[in-house]
Amino acid sequence: MENVYVVGVGMTLFGRLLDLNIKQLTKIAVDAALEDAGVEATSLQAAYFGNCVQGHMEGQHMIRGPVALRAMGIGGIPIVTVENACASASTAMHLAVNFIKAGECDIALAVGAEKMYSADRAKMFSAFDSGWDITQVEENKRRLLQLGQGLEIPEGTTSPKPYSVFMDIYASLAREHMKRYGTTQRQLAAVAAKNHQHSQHNPLSQYREPYTIEQVLAGPPITYPLTLPMCSPVSDGAAAAIVCNESALKRLGLDRSRAIRVLASVVRAGADRDVHDDANACTALAARQAYEKAGLGPSDVSVAEVHDATAMGEIVQTEFLGFCPIGEGGPLAERGETSLGGRIPVNPSGGLESKGHPIGATGLAQVYELVMQLRGEAGSRQVANARVGLAENGGGLIGVEEASACITILAR
Repeated sequence: MENVYVVGVGMTLFGRLLDLNIKQLTKIAVDAALEDAGVEATSLQAAYFGNCVQGHMEGQHMIRGPVALRAMGIGGIPIVTVENACASASTAMHLAVNFIKAGECDIALAVGAEKMYSADRAKMFSAFDSGWDITQVEENKRRLLQLGQGLEIPEGTTSPKPYSVFMDIYASLAREHMKRYGTTQRQLAAVAAKNHQHSQHNPLSQYREPYTIEQVLAGPPITYPLTLPMCSPVSDGAAAAIVCNESALKRLGLDRSRAIRVLASVVRAGADRDVHDDANACTALAARQAYEKAGLGPSDVSVAEVHDATAMGEIVQTEFLGFCPIGEGGPLAERGETSLGGRIPVNPSGGLESKGHPIGATGLAQVYELVMQLRGEAGSRQVANARVGLAENGGGLIGVEEASACITILAR
């Protein structure tokens, strides 16, 4: 089987992009990826389009991918719309890679685009409401909010809604981790401050203002232990990648020196488990599977982009990815080991907390960052001697974990 490579990446600015629609965002990201690869759109043989909320926000259901791509002249090839919650874009990438591996084509596009911000705040936040089993919402809340009980919530640390119900859930899971392992609010703030420090070097980041740990702790409260700078914002944006095999590299005369090899791409659904069964967490299992496919381990990873919808998410995922023992993700961040210049830099892009989180595009924005890092093209946020990059992207929630987890491992 031929190797598969990322040969082109593109990304829009993330943020409140009120003057751009889904079609325009898609075109910006795809055009940039095509230019980066040095190919024309007519060379594409398949396309996978990640999106979650256009149906909810605009009423465009069913054929979102064909509509967005036809507007920029891409048609006459297989086009698949992918909806997999926050893991939509990385799932689109996974499908593009495996379509090539299956021998159905030798060059394909993966793109994710999302238009989330709205003046109608109730509608905007309700876009997240179907990210879990809607047939048992009250049961979901009861079970998950119970996890955080037994830890005193200081007065004045919860703001009035509207905000996504998932912030209550993330906070409850954070308090459970704090009870079990001694994780502190200051360690969450260390994660957030680190990511905001990183994002000042990313020209495509939604927020570029650096924060100290003290500034994060003093930020507006969301729901304890989370403050506003610890949480990902509502965002618009798009990101894209062109992937191909050896045959296409040669046939199209592409620049091999800038091609980044896909060592592993894993998508795994969550399963029923006890919240304390960390060894069988969805992300941990997917990571072990990806490491086996790639023929390496956590110590071989030079740089990682992980799904930090809140700072607690980064702490947990660094544990599940094997960058530290379970329960030690907080101290890992507090010691500076996940910062630029540290042992294992995590989220040099600024992560979801600061770069932004247009949910249907997030996974490919992670791929964009890793490709830039592995090529040595990340500028002032460059990780020295980056050779292997890992992206972790989760989507939705069932039980106590993601409905879907995606792990992508890339190498120069």
